[in-house]
Amino acid sequence: CEAEVDQMVLDFPVLADYAVVLLGNRVIYATHGHIYNRENLPPLQKGDILLNGHTHISKCFEHENYMYINPGSVSIPKEGTPHSYVIADEKGFKWKDLESGDIFMEKLL
Repeated sequence: CEAEVDQMVLDFPVLADYAVVLLGNRVIYATHGHIYNRENLPPLQKGDILLNGHTHISKCFEHENYMYINPGSVSIPKEGTPHSYVIADEKGFKWKDLESGDIFMEKLL
């Protein structure tokens, strides 16, 4: 789920507006973030997770009806955040520093 500018440099398709992923009994609504984001929510249900990385800033916010997760960026992190990615499993989310592999943030479900 990438932006149009990313598709211009890639040889494989990445332009889906979103993907729906099941994680245990939770639904993750994964999207780039330039269309669907915290200001323009997709059709989330209570307990769903909105996952996007458009801002390149590692974050986790608990809202009343959903959780917002941003893995940051492996290539161009912003606001002093490390080059990062997220590992997700039924227990929760772990933000990892790309260079060291260290966990620098964690959200348990």
